Amino acid sequence: MTPLSEIIDAQALDREALLQQARIRAGLEDFGDLWFIEPMDHYLEASNSEGRLTPAGHDSTTEVIVKGLVSRLRMIDDIKRHPEILDEKVEVAGIILGLPRTGSTIFQRLLASAPGMTGLRWYEAQNFAPFPGEERGNPVERRAYAQAMIDGWLQLAPELASIHPLEPDAPDEEILVLGQMFVSTMVEGMNFVPSFTRWLNGYDQSRGHEDLKTILQYLQWQDPSRRGTKWILKSPSNLPYAELAANAFPDALLIMTHRDPLQTVPSYISMQAALYKLSASVTDSQVGEYWFQRLVEWMGLFEAARARIGEQRFIDIDYREVGRDPMTQARRVLSRIGIPVDDRLEEALNEFLAGNKREQRPMHDYSMERFGLDEEAIKRAFATYRERYIL
Repeated sequence: MTPLSEIIDAQALDREALLQQARIRAGLEDFGDLWFIEPMDHYLEASNSEGRLTPAGHDSTTEVIVKGLVSRLRMIDDIKRHPEILDEKVEVAGIILGLPRTGSTIFQRLLASAPGMTGLRWYEAQNFAPFPGEERGNPVERRAYAQAMIDGWLQLAPELASIHPLEPDAPDEEILVLGQMFVSTMVEGMNFVPSFTRWLNGYDQSRGHEDLKTILQYLQWQDPSRRGTKWILKSPSNLPYAELAANAFPDALLIMTHRDPLQTVPSYISMQAALYKLSASVTDSQVGEYWFQRLVEWMGLFEAARARIGEQRFIDIDYREVGRDPMTQARRVLSRIGIPVDDRLEEALNEFLAGNKREQRPMHDYSMERFGLDEEAIKRAFATYRERYIL
């Protein structure tokens, strides 16, 4: 086996070197179906040619890729030894989508706190396979890994504390898993790769969602207390690729969260600037120019997809209504997906809300001017959306 020191190229991300690093770390060889190699190659090409990675960004991107590959190796090995994993019955009852910064994170966590509900936890999204020697149901080391990641992010970009709540055990986005298969907007959210996202728009990403189903089975097998519960997924990444999620989970209610793009667009671009700071040298104006057009594109793709999917699959949730009366909005969704609205539910939701007040985090300060954004341009670009859902 080639020594690790000989396969690391500090100047470029190399597919074979990354695969080999994963094999060495896991002590395993079988990645299962290698369908993910095609999107991986396109992503690496874009990262090397336009990603503007700093040395720290090169290292962190390498780690994200390798740990995802290691989880895949370990999962394939576990399925060979425990084929009953594939017998797990997973029910995805709801999928939250919408523009970023529409309150989807807190709403997912509120719904997941209800009795009979569960969600993909942040530490699981970082490492969906147990670490060697991990006691089943007691992922101490994976939680510690996730907390160390959060601590490192906040040291480099303290403003993230005000933008997105980062907690190892809290539910978070499945794109963090799909991105490890190079088929989600997570990769463009962490690295500046415009050419890859153009390629991804035309790529059949359904294999990623098929593997996501298996990963949810795997997570449920790791924690048998989840059996019989309903999963709530969430990601703004579902907006441009809504049909992928809708087709992968045909019984899931599609929950669209809404907030005025005059707030969401500059807020999200501010978040992207903070995330890019972790790994790349990208100016605020470059972030603003790219992400404004990308969010307009997301909405256009979604509006066409929603018409094809059909209104009967959707429920619309207004950010302002969640702020005024989160309990009512939660009950609207939970009753649609078959969760009893009773005293037990009320108690659980109230307990969650009591411990998750927005004022417990610093306020997110952002401005349009910093990113070269124009209010009238946003109004024009999102005129149809704002007329239907906001005004």
